[in-house]
Parts: sequence; structure tokens; C-alpha cells
Amino acid sequence: MLTSSAPAEFCTDTRNKRVFVVGATGYIGKFVVRELVARGYEVVSFARPRSGVNASTTEDETRRQLKGSEVRFGDVSNMESLLHNGIRGEHFDAVVSCLTSRNGGIKDSWNIDYQATRNSLDVGIAAGISQFVLLSAICVQKPMLEFQRAKLKFEKELRESGVTYSIVRPTAFFKSIAGQIEKVKNGKPYVMFGDGKLTACKPISEGDLARFIADCLEDPEKQNKILPIGGPGEPVTNLDQALMLFELLGREPKLKKMPIQIFDVIIPVLTLISKFLPSFAEKAEFARIGKYYCSESMLVWDPVAKRYDADATPSYGTETLRDFYQRVLKEGLAGQELGAHSMF
Repeated sequence: MLTSSAPAEFCTDTRNKRVFVVGATGYIGKFVVRELVARGYEVVSFARPRSGVNASTTEDETRRQLKGSEVRFGDVSNMESLLHNGIRGEHFDAVVSCLTSRNGGIKDSWNIDYQATRNSLDVGIAAGISQFVLLSAICVQKPMLEFQRAKLKFEKELRESGVTYSIVRPTAFFKSIAGQIEKVKNGKPYVMFGDGKLTACKPISEGDLARFIADCLEDPEKQNKILPIGGPGEPVTNLDQALMLFELLGREPKLKKMPIQIFDVIIPVLTLISKFLPSFAEKAEFARIGKYYCSESMLVWDPVAKRYDADATPSYGTETLRDFYQRVLKEGLAGQELGAHSMF
């Protein structure tokens, strides 16, 4: 039986419906598993034997985190492992993929954002699925980076697969804009590029996003569509985030402004070095990722007007960024660890 977390207008009987979740131990994946379990789905979570930030999470801890689902361990990058350790010759109704590369690097992006995700579609089809829900990213609408190109390649193949699909493209997660909270709390200035108004986003909480992803299994209006989605409220700029933090701390704003042109020096230098030292190609890509997030808004892109459109970016959920800041200022950032993303 469904819980109250599922919208009544498209409630369905989820009993005996089997969902295979890949990327289950990720930031969003854990919340998706819990939401699906709460709605009554029979959930099988597929995870690495050592997961989490710096592979610090044991199998026993993973089982505790994904309580209510059956946790199976293996390598999503390996088809044999997916088939024998994950699917095990059983029938499934849907696959939900929350896979994402650890750092956005060139090699990891094609291994995870494309190939491992493609593997999960292929084994799902072999298991008889009729639906595939993909957690993607809103930034793929204006691709300049390898991980965006890898995601788009899979999105295209998913749309052409014949399986009923939902491609969810969220704006910023709360975690992705939480990196300076502890520093500001400890008296450091808030660092921003330019005047802090170069970019804006409509951040969404992990719980709200998990509910939206689960809705895709039940709501026909969310199927066979690309779904950009943000959180509630108006879009916030980097400056808005900074001022909100200082207000909640009861302090005068202390801001440090950096010129975004610094990337125009760093990127060519690293690219040049990479011609002689191939390992620097990844470093150059990380610099390009940094520039992208400092210069491009996480909102729906209007290709005709060539601008980001906040009004065209849908809102969903109830938890606001202010709610999130208030909570972490009081309770800390446990569960919001950035891992390899901390460099950004």
C-alpha cells in the first residue's frame, strides 16, 4: 500500500512491483531507495562492496543505509557482475538509475555516466522491464564537458530503446552549494566569482528529488519525457546564498570576490601541459568543470532567446534552501559529504 508520500492523483498498487536501483549508495540514490521502499515497491539495490566517500562504507553499513531493500553487491561497470550478482535471472518491472561519475573526469564519465548506465539498461531489458527512470542533470542542455556528452549519448539511446522512460534533469542539489557553510560558520569569508550574480539555480532537496523520481514510476504525465526540475521558491544567485548564510548566523556579510577570468589562464596552461603529460588532461577537464559551474546557471536554457529562463524551470517539493541552511547550521553537514566533488 502506498504511503502518504505518494500523490493521490496517480496512486497505483505497487505491491509485487520489482524495481532494480543502480547508484543506490549515492547522495540521491539512498533517498530514492528509501522512498520506493516506503511506497511499497519490492526494491533490489545494487552497490559496490565498498561504497561512499573514499570507499569507506562497508557492506553491513550499506545494508543499514538501504534498509527495506534487498542489497546485492557487484560492479555496475561489469555486465557479468550485473547479470549474475544483480539481476540473477529474475524479472523486474523497472530500473531506476542514480549513477553519476565520481568527479566528472573524462575517463570516469564515459565509464559511469555512459557505459555503466547503458549496462543497467541492457540488463533491465533482459529482465523484462517496461520502465527506466534516469537521474541526469540540467546542465546537459548546454554541453561543453565530457560528462555532459556522456550523459547525452545515453539519454539518446534510452529514448530510442522502446522502454518507457523518464529522464529527470534536476537543478543544483543542496549538497552542491553547501561547500562553504563550515568555513563561513568558522569566520571565513564567502568566496564568489565576479559580483556573485553570474549564475542562479533553484536547488532541490534530496528528499523532494527522491519523491519526484518515484512519481515517475506512477504518473503517466512524467513518462516518455525529459523533465527539468527544481526546488520550491525563486532562483538564488551565489550572492543570495551568501547573504542568507550570514543573515542566519546573525553576522555582517564578509565576501571575497574572485575574477572568473582566472580560469582563462588556468585552462589553456593545463591543456598545453597535457599534450606532453597526458595525466594533465583530467586536470584541465576539472578546471573546465569549475569554470562551467561558476559561469552557467542551473536553470532551463532557452535556445531561441539564448538565455536561462527561471520561469520555465519547474518547481517541486517543500524544502527550501533556507530550511536546509538552518538545519545544517544547527546539526552539521553529516550526510552531505562532497567527496571527490569537494574540489569544486
